Amino acid sequence: MAERSTAAVDVADNGGDEPLTAEADKTEQATADGVADIGERQITAREERADTAETGTHVAPPTTAPPELHSGHKLARRYRLEECVTRLDGFSSWRAVDEKLRRAVGVHLLPADHPRARSVLAAARSSALLGDPRFVQVLDAVEENELVYVVHEWLPDATELTALLAVSSLEAHDAYQMVSQVSYAMAAAHREGLAHLRLTPSAVLRTSTGQWRIRGLAVNAALRGITSDTPQRTDTEAIGALLYAALTQRWPYENDAYGLSGLPKGVGLIAPDQVRAGVHRGLAELAMRALANDGATASRQEPPCLTPEDLVKAIGEMPKIRPPEPAFTAPPEYQRTTYQQGTYGRPAAPGATQPVPTPPPPLQSRTGKALKWAVSALLIAALGLGSWQLADALMDRNSSGGESKTTHTTDGGGGKDDKKPVKPITIATAQEFVAQGDAQAPENVAQTYDGDSSTFWRTKSFLDGPEMVIKPGVGIVYDLGSAQDVSAASIGLRYGGDHTTISLYASDSLSPASVNGLKQIGAKSTSTTQTASIKAKKPVNTRYVLVWLTALPHAGKDGYSNAGYKQGITDVKFTG
Repeated sequence: MAERSTAAVDVADNGGDEPLTAEADKTEQATADGVADIGERQITAREERADTAETGTHVAPPTTAPPELHSGHKLARRYRLEECVTRLDGFSSWRAVDEKLRRAVGVHLLPADHPRARSVLAAARSSALLGDPRFVQVLDAVEENELVYVVHEWLPDATELTALLAVSSLEAHDAYQMVSQVSYAMAAAHREGLAHLRLTPSAVLRTSTGQWRIRGLAVNAALRGITSDTPQRTDTEAIGALLYAALTQRWPYENDAYGLSGLPKGVGLIAPDQVRAGVHRGLAELAMRALANDGATASRQEPPCLTPEDLVKAIGEMPKIRPPEPAFTAPPEYQRTTYQQGTYGRPAAPGATQPVPTPPPPLQSRTGKALKWAVSALLIAALGLGSWQLADALMDRNSSGGESKTTHTTDGGGGKDDKKPVKPITIATAQEFVAQGDAQAPENVAQTYDGDSSTFWRTKSFLDGPEMVIKPGVGIVYDLGSAQDVSAASIGLRYGGDHTTISLYASDSLSPASVNGLKQIGAKSTSTTQTASIKAKKPVNTRYVLVWLTALPHAGKDGYSNAGYKQGITDVKFTG
């Protein structure tokens, strides 16, 4: 991440409440990307604000002059400096070559008497001990010849999130992958007592394989003297800002930053789906929960996420976002290029067309024609003989009085023509499954399998829909009494409407801990039908079956001014 000159006045890097002063407006200028942001790009990015106490305390740069180093200088007789990427606040960063292993690396350099040298060494060594592949790895941290240098990975095939957002916002699946991988990585780091405190779009990289990597763990903050009394909250809010920017291509604060425009001044934090059309509502909700701090309004339905572990839990409760289906591109029409005799290899004159020569008809000898007729005659004779034998067999079978007629048995005889009968499965009991929040109507669960179509279990009314956002879903777990082979289900629906999505899962108990990890039997999205028929590709042996609703239709008025989105279930039947 970039950092401005030492004369600039520190303001909120995360768009906090402190406005820029007039003096800061005059002195603020662009600088190169910070060395702790391990440079995969060889150009510097513009950053228009420095750090504040919101993310830590920015220590004034030292007066110690950086060492005079040049391209070609070697460290430890191994790391050859190639290009200086940044020179800032008494430290510098370089692209270098590890001549021993013949690979590109990045190097941070500080004078040994730099006031932050000790903390940088400690941060680098702690980060190296973590060894998590989701972070850009620290390879070496050494004090030698009045220099402190930190060697780290160099990822030439990776792209900063800053560069990605300069082109467009991320698709829902890409944003989901980014926030998931970053949240899981930071949760693991905090469990080991490590914080980032400088988690910005330039610190997050996407590799050519689609994996997301984080650079500068602990080291970025140490290089700039950043500390925080609430490191988990600081990193969580930073992840929320990254997700917000990925969804909207806007920075979630009033000031512009990292090449992104800020929000309109004086209106506060706006939900992502109100900033940009088509934003995934579940991801927008997650971003708001992570950004709930210092006047940012949290979701009214769900509590704010205050730690990376909270984000991991919230992501686990969300339905997984699948990648978009690849678009089919028709292959180009075959074009045959021909050349006139004497013009091969030379372009034709403008406006001139070259005639396509007509190939001569194939030559057939008398022997070939005779062979073709002979083969045809043999095929006709074989077909006639087969038809005669088939007719003779049918006549013999009919004359035998029907004793040898083939019948389909249902007693497990084992013949190839046997058809396995449809076996109804009795439901022993059932229980409403509450994955999150309040129950719907647990007292009416038995009415879904009592054989009476006039009785039913119904969800509450939801204002959002059709896809459920406030809850991951609602449903009922059915106990079949013993393990059964479940191959199909018929579920009666109270409301037809559009957008009813039902899934069947083989549950491990009557009260599963979560839907995650359960084996799916089948799924169905209905439109106007009053009955959902779900068939499994293969029968699944289970005692407990979860009927899970994740999208509800609009119920119209139904006696109210607006009944909202809801659904009712009746006449549930399972077959094996």
